[in-house]
Amino acid sequence: MKHHQTLGALLKFAAIPMAALALNISDALAQNNLGPVTGKDVVYQILTDRFYDGDSSNNIPSGSPSSIFDGTGSDLKLYQGGDFQGIIDKIPYLKNMGITAVWISAPYANRDEPIIDYQAGGSQLIWSSYHGYHAKNYYRTNRHFGDMSKFEEMVNALHAQGIKVVIDFVSNHTSRWQNPTNNNSPEHGRLYEPDRDSNGNFVFDANGNPVDLNSDGTVDNLIADPNGTINPGWFHRIGDRGSDGSRYGYRYKDLGSLADFTHELPEVAEYLEDAAIFWKAKGIDGYRHDATLHMNPAFAKGFRDAIDSASGGAVTHFGEFFIGKPDPKYGEYESFPDRTGINNLDFEFFRTVTNVIGNGSENMNALANFYQYTAEDYAYENQTVTFIDNHDVPRFLRVNSDTRSLDVALALAMTSRGIPNIYYGTEQYVNGQDGSENGGRVFMHTDTTFDQTTRAYNIISDLSTLRQQNDALAYGMTSILYSNSDVLVMSRKFYDKEVIIAVNRSPFATYNVPALATSLPNGTYTDVLGSALDGASISVSNGQIAGFNLGLQEVNVWSYNPSLGSNPKLGDMQSVMGHAGNNVTLFGTGLDGAIQVKFGNTTANVISNDYNSATVTVPTVTAGQRQVTVAKGGVTSNTFDFEVLSDNQNQMIFKVEAGTSAGQQVYVVGSIPELGNWDPAKALDAFHNPNNNDWFLPVSVPKNTSFEFKYILKDGSGNVTWESGSNRTATTSTDENGVIDRAEDFFRY
Repeated sequence: MKHHQTLGALLKFAAIPMAALALNISDALAQNNLGPVTGKDVVYQILTDRFYDGDSSNNIPSGSPSSIFDGTGSDLKLYQGGDFQGIIDKIPYLKNMGITAVWISAPYANRDEPIIDYQAGGSQLIWSSYHGYHAKNYYRTNRHFGDMSKFEEMVNALHAQGIKVVIDFVSNHTSRWQNPTNNNSPEHGRLYEPDRDSNGNFVFDANGNPVDLNSDGTVDNLIADPNGTINPGWFHRIGDRGSDGSRYGYRYKDLGSLADFTHELPEVAEYLEDAAIFWKAKGIDGYRHDATLHMNPAFAKGFRDAIDSASGGAVTHFGEFFIGKPDPKYGEYESFPDRTGINNLDFEFFRTVTNVIGNGSENMNALANFYQYTAEDYAYENQTVTFIDNHDVPRFLRVNSDTRSLDVALALAMTSRGIPNIYYGTEQYVNGQDGSENGGRVFMHTDTTFDQTTRAYNIISDLSTLRQQNDALAYGMTSILYSNSDVLVMSRKFYDKEVIIAVNRSPFATYNVPALATSLPNGTYTDVLGSALDGASISVSNGQIAGFNLGLQEVNVWSYNPSLGSNPKLGDMQSVMGHAGNNVTLFGTGLDGAIQVKFGNTTANVISNDYNSATVTVPTVTAGQRQVTVAKGGVTSNTFDFEVLSDNQNQMIFKVEAGTSAGQQVYVVGSIPELGNWDPAKALDAFHNPNNNDWFLPVSVPKNTSFEFKYILKDGSGNVTWESGSNRTATTSTDENGVIDRAEDFFRY
């Protein structure tokens, strides 16, 4: 076992020793990917089982119970038949829609046993793990979707058409380990892996599928069991969160009775990192991380860092931090990308658009306000992933059955800052069987005809083309030119490139918009949507847009797209956090030719570059936030902030006994950037105190590093109380996945 001590009474977990893992996954060369997903992209979210059945032979794989398969689209609790081949078959449909990235269900093996919910009257509901959120074996595919060779064929086929691949990845939990409908009786939650050879390496056949090397009749070998004797300590096993709304409850208790991983164990962190890197080597372009709200951020930061440090360079990361205003965890939500390097699905955008365009509980001024406050709250608002509905919420048409309102919301998502994500079937006006999230997960194969002439389909196509052509949508700042209760006119601008969007949400009233000041050149600008939403042209003269009328539910998109010339300009960067030796990509214009990229004053090695992008290696430079610039021909670009980490990240668990006043919380600050370089404002994660005055927090720290630190108290107004005495000292583990569990300290008043 790696260097680790248990948290004792605070968490009550312990690991059971296991054979050493000798994985070579991190050494595998990644297949060529297309690069990170950026604001130029349009993502299409596919629940693989619910899209299209391209191969009926895998509908009920050998050994899989027929009771968990439906196939008609009627019982949405069961598998329906969608698979990797189905995605391949529909690539032309995706391409014609302007889709440049797909986010698919977790591709690896899930629990395949029926999930039984016992009902009060004695009946039973049977569920399956079609959604991919019940991890069982990270090293083989879900057989309902196809084998590994088919997965790789799908990735290659999508890449050949310029479509990037993001996989759902679940590192928070396995499957349900206790059945809450049967007195919390033991259920599953078990984790398996393939057979290993004498050197401890997994064994796969020529098609990438596990081999039954030990001839025991299965390729699944039990590695951890929350209800058994094999590594039960890999799971917290504290019980379901229920009504516990504390940060501790969210991070350490079970989500829906799903077996919650002990991310504070080095064995668990290493196993999950290796599993994610295994899939990176298949050539994928990014990860959607499930349940980031429920994860230990110290683990999440090291997890992302390990993935991006592996062969293939930095990829896209975004996660499900399912929260929004006025929830008290909004502060955690908006700071999660800063703390971990994993961006958010923009639930605040979803909440606002739902209220403004969906149920009408807020007006268009609220949307205008949203763009302004998130520009302050989000460090990189153009990297958030926006959506109007997805698999965890009701279909938009269940909130507002008017398809024209959906078109308005869709146009806003496609032109707003961030990366738009389209939930499969939205372009076909799918509204689901009911208003639940599961009711919205229809089988598109049987529910639609994949019509390429719907208005929504063509709105996506037209605005995807604009996103790729005009960098104002991908990288631009947002300015509100005008708003009232029903109307919003906004500008997206990147240097001289500009897109103006004018929307009237009302189906009852038209509006006259007054003349508006603008930097657009004189001329006439036509609606990019070709009047699909009743848009018209505008005229600009002497720095003013002439007043215009907005009809019922009218949307206009006007574009000005001049060349920005050869001088370098930065619009985005993936990733925005990493350490020396990581390969990261810059995006913008004028990045071709003989360029010099600097992190602060230190020059980086340029691996490759063209007019719109440059991939570079992070140089050896003092850790902390560094401004990245590109110079060419004596001209230096604008700056882009990058957080340089001190080294590979592992964890240290700080514990302190501290009495606090109402509203006070405990934090730690110290002499390294990961601890804020003594700046209390950079201490963003408060300690947990499930046991009165006993506070603890796992913190992401650089490996093999000695540093000084102190505990502080902060109240809700930001007032800081430092503990007295000399600085404390600590040294981190030498292992990349090591964990130092410190003895409890006492706050010095």
